[in-house]
Amino acid sequence: MDPDTKDALKQLDSLLAHADQSWLFGAGISYSANIPLMGPLTQRVFAKAASQGGRAKEVLDAVKEALPDGCHIEHILSHLGDLAAVAERSREKKVKVGSIEIEQPEFSALHADYLRWIAETIRWGFVPANGDTAEKVGSRQNPIVTVENHSNFVSALFNRGQAGLAERRGPVRFFTVNYDTLIEDALAIQCVSYWDGFAGGALAFRCHHFGDEEPTSDYRAFLIKLHGSIDWHLGKDGRVWRVREGDLYPEKTSRVLIYPQATKYIATQRDPFASQFDLFRRSLADRGENVLAVCGYSFGDEHINQELELALDRPDNKTTILAFVSGVNPTLSGWRKKPWANRLYIISSAGIYVGERGPLAPPKAGATHDWWKFDGVTKLLNTGAEAYVV
Repeated sequence: MDPDTKDALKQLDSLLAHADQSWLFGAGISYSANIPLMGPLTQRVFAKAASQGGRAKEVLDAVKEALPDGCHIEHILSHLGDLAAVAERSREKKVKVGSIEIEQPEFSALHADYLRWIAETIRWGFVPANGDTAEKVGSRQNPIVTVENHSNFVSALFNRGQAGLAERRGPVRFFTVNYDTLIEDALAIQCVSYWDGFAGGALAFRCHHFGDEEPTSDYRAFLIKLHGSIDWHLGKDGRVWRVREGDLYPEKTSRVLIYPQATKYIATQRDPFASQFDLFRRSLADRGENVLAVCGYSFGDEHINQELELALDRPDNKTTILAFVSGVNPTLSGWRKKPWANRLYIISSAGIYVGERGPLAPPKAGATHDWWKFDGVTKLLNTGAEAYVV
């Protein structure tokens, strides 16, 4: 093994064991848990709309027709959110979607249906058809979502990867754009105490607000869901509640979800999202040496990419990014030319890139590394980087 590769692997192990670390998760970490990515999720919502009939499918088709090719359900819902705002402001309380004119109450009801279908699909699971394999649809009676990979990751991170650090480290921060509850479920299964901005039990209320300090109690993890959650609801009184599936109380107005498109900037100025992104910015602005590991995130959300780049561009910033990705995407390619590129590690199927160097530790001829996948990261935490590639 050449010295550069050996040094890169040693540095990777050191960074993964850093006492001040955070993680940023995207949809990719839940794919193996039978929660669909955006493409199949979009197909599922359209299928649900077609089975319901009436305006549900017509409105989705009209919005999709108005958007660029390749749009998915988050783009569509963002557009619907803009149209809902237009309907609310208009004198007649109507909005036109393509050739369809809809009154605001019906439009809001349709929007609520779409959110419910998304939440149900994520809660119970969905695997699209693949070749001769039929699709699998989870339900309340027969859920297909699994937590095994998330639980194994948490075990590796806290029980092995962080061995010996308990006395000299703060909580690990988990930032996620996912709506599912698998990270918090895995933390509970592994008996890792965590804080998520709510107080209560199975029914909980949002107690953290914009500008509040983080708790100082002995939590081992902080969980910050940047885009909301399938079990978050907005109450009639404006409070945000975490509610069990199926509960009829407290009285709710809508699910709380956020979509990374046009309406995002406005939405993030209000709680709970203002406080979530405030916590994200505070973590990135830490002037001490710290590590942000990124997994399951394809760098397709410009809002989050801008937050990362703005923080790293600061002369006093000492954050090191570990990007676990299948390959070097355009965003990462641009960052490799930045002055701070020596603090950017890209752990890919082709090897490790450190700044403009790489790939180091390439796989054997004809093979690829899988350490960029969620279960691969778990294996990496358990075995160490050098042992992983031997």
